Amino acid sequence: MISNAPSLNSSMAATSQGAFPVLGVRVDALQIPDVIQFMEASIHARQPTHYIAVTGMHGVTEALHDSSFRRILNQASLNVPDGYPLVVLGRRKGFRLARRVYGPELMYSFCHNTAHRGYRHFFYGGAPGVADDLARRFVDQFSGLRSVGTLSPPYRRLLPDEEAQICETINSARPDVLWVGLSTPKQEKWMAGFRERLRVPVMVGVGAAFDFHSGRLNQAPAWMRENGLEWCFRLFQEPKRLWRRYLLGGSEFVFNVALQELGLRKFD
Repeated sequence: MISNAPSLNSSMAATSQGAFPVLGVRVDALQIPDVIQFMEASIHARQPTHYIAVTGMHGVTEALHDSSFRRILNQASLNVPDGYPLVVLGRRKGFRLARRVYGPELMYSFCHNTAHRGYRHFFYGGAPGVADDLARRFVDQFSGLRSVGTLSPPYRRLLPDEEAQICETINSARPDVLWVGLSTPKQEKWMAGFRERLRVPVMVGVGAAFDFHSGRLNQAPAWMRENGLEWCFRLFQEPKRLWRRYLLGGSEFVFNVALQELGLRKFD
């Protein structure tokens, strides 16, 4: 189906430009075209199942308090910088990072650039109806894109029989790409936990991309997204849900990064 796509080995070699640590979390110094190349090569190879974490300040801060989550990020096939602070830290380490790997933009760019290839997409996450709306919009917008299924899981721990049914539904659909929109850290834990049970070449956690692309939430203006100010826009949109993440978590992140950069504390 994609005979002109690069091999997985060549893609991994091309994208292995290096990584840098942020508070004990490995961050791959990549950009959106690199991630798309890796995804296409993974689809071509078919196995094993890869999961891609798109991590920002919030994810790194969560990993400070949860060693198992830190392992999940570090064991991801790719863990890319979705956050202006991580881009700045990468630049300080000598990496040429022009921009962040913004989850919603990665999702849009992959679908836009590869729709003609006829890849099979499955959308997992969001509130009831959100994944359905997202799939319909993308199928209408990108000629050739194929949606083979959507699921919006309940906001609670899944029962064993529900997990089995979800695996059966996804595997029966035979997707090439599984988009996961559950927010961090839930989506990364879900991908790592289901990796061995799903026959999907690549899974990507894109968080709020489901809400943005379905029209449920508005994105911050481009100038805010590109200059580290998206958090202000999102905090204004959802203050009750996000104030702890950005005000408390953000302060903790800055404090610990200062300790790391000054050599006053090491994070393993």
